[in-house]
Amino acid sequence: MNKENFRFYIKVRTALNIEPTVIHNELRAVFGDEAPALSTVAKWSKLFREGREHIEDEERPGRPITETTSENIEQIYSIINNDPYITIEELETQTNLSHGTIQRIISDHLNLRKIVARYIPKQLTDSQRAERVRICKENLAKFESNAWRLCDVVIGDESWFYHKQIGRKSSNSAWVAIGDSPLTVIRQGHFSPKTLFCIFLKSTGHVLIHYVEKGETIDHQYYIDYCLKSLIVNIRKQRPVCGVQGIKLHHDNGRPNMFMKICQIISSLKVSQ
Repeated sequence: MNKENFRFYIKVRTALNIEPTVIHNELRAVFGDEAPALSTVAKWSKLFREGREHIEDEERPGRPITETTSENIEQIYSIINNDPYITIEELETQTNLSHGTIQRIISDHLNLRKIVARYIPKQLTDSQRAERVRICKENLAKFESNAWRLCDVVIGDESWFYHKQIGRKSSNSAWVAIGDSPLTVIRQGHFSPKTLFCIFLKSTGHVLIHYVEKGETIDHQYYIDYCLKSLIVNIRKQRPVCGVQGIKLHHDNGRPNMFMKICQIISSLKVSQ
């Protein structure tokens, strides 16, 4: 028995002034779980009391579900494959398909999901990645053998902080297959107002945050006078007993930081780098 037959029965019983609960019980007694829910019976009973005559569904705006065809699936796949960052709204414009159809194709047929791409500071070569893995494994072995302590490691680097947020994170969302990793986005430089900070921190918190005045250049002497010396003073304040003894300094290997004079100062303090 289809839904139109159920509705016709509800219409007849409603015309006889039978309550929806009674009609529902009658249908349940004959058809069991196939019978419509009480809320459905009550809804149609109300419609018929208000004068509705036909039992068919009203015409709905929008495109039919039959638009989920193999041709449309292939079209959506091709567009996303060429531009994984495309939005559903843009797909609607390009394909003239409905929002719901595109959603069904993407989730049910292509098994794709949209996740935010990861920002990475720079693109590394295979040899550079391999070298970083080697160094990380060496350091991990030292931590696991208790030759090093995590709280003795000081990490330092320079970082630009933009005065205004540029773009939206959601604009980097891309369609990827379930189980695949997110895409990566190479961080690009911007000409928007920004401020440079030199930041040093440990596992227990920050050690030094130095604001670089506009127009200043971080060369080796600036690094010694305003970063390295201040860092040593702050470490000694935080560790009055052992000072910089046992400290491992991990900082950017840009030329100012690796200048011979800087290396000599760090070595004389028995600080590893």
